[in-house]
Amino acid sequence: MILGLTDKVVVITGASRGIGRSIAHAFAMEEAKLSICGRDPDTLQAITDELKPYKRDVFSKPTDVTDSQQVQTFMSETLEHFGRIDVVVNNVGGSRWTPLEELTDEEWHEIIDINLVSATRINQFAIPVMKKQGSGVILMITSIYGREGGGHITYNASKAAAISMTKSLAKELAPDNIRVNSIAPGSILFPGGGWDRRMKADPEGMKAFVQSEMPLGRFGKPEEIANVVVFLASDCASLVTGACINVDGCQSRSNI
Repeated sequence: MILGLTDKVVVITGASRGIGRSIAHAFAMEEAKLSICGRDPDTLQAITDELKPYKRDVFSKPTDVTDSQQVQTFMSETLEHFGRIDVVVNNVGGSRWTPLEELTDEEWHEIIDINLVSATRINQFAIPVMKKQGSGVILMITSIYGREGGGHITYNASKAAAISMTKSLAKELAPDNIRVNSIAPGSILFPGGGWDRRMKADPEGMKAFVQSEMPLGRFGKPEEIANVVVFLASDCASLVTGACINVDGCQSRSNI
């Protein structure tokens, strides 16, 4: 699929593995220029090497997006390298399953920081650049558990906040021709991910989970998220802004 993304400069956080890795490959196939980051230098170098056969310009830098100075450096060097920023994909996220009565303030702040505030750091840098250009796209990778129950309390709360922020930011930036959307994945299986670990630890339990919770009879694939991301980044989605798109194989139960 050619979506008119050739030479668009795309920033992807958490690009080292899983959904972020697939998103990077999808944009490279659309002939975009990439700026990618991740916390682990080795896995980030691995995805950078994987992207070389596409012969696209790739800038990569190990970055912890919960650190304001590291974000500033990464985004500044991105702009210096490419001269513009057309698309931002805020993919970084995480969770813990600590019972509510054991949750500390520090853990609350940690989960909200990685799932919500980290994206605002990236966006705050990108928005003035996009306004100057007269266009841009900001995408948030959230979760169906930001729309309904199912995940852990801190994860649900922070992902719900990210979806709400998306809607508010979309209305705020519409006059500047900047579109803002969120993508809410369901349960996505990839090597080293949370569902992969659960599959190995309890294969029978996971088989039962798929039968009861996944109408298509399988987990989702990272590539299936990436395909929706590149569409939303393209002019083919020119009227889509302020939306949250479920990509979950009808796993979610909410009717909104």
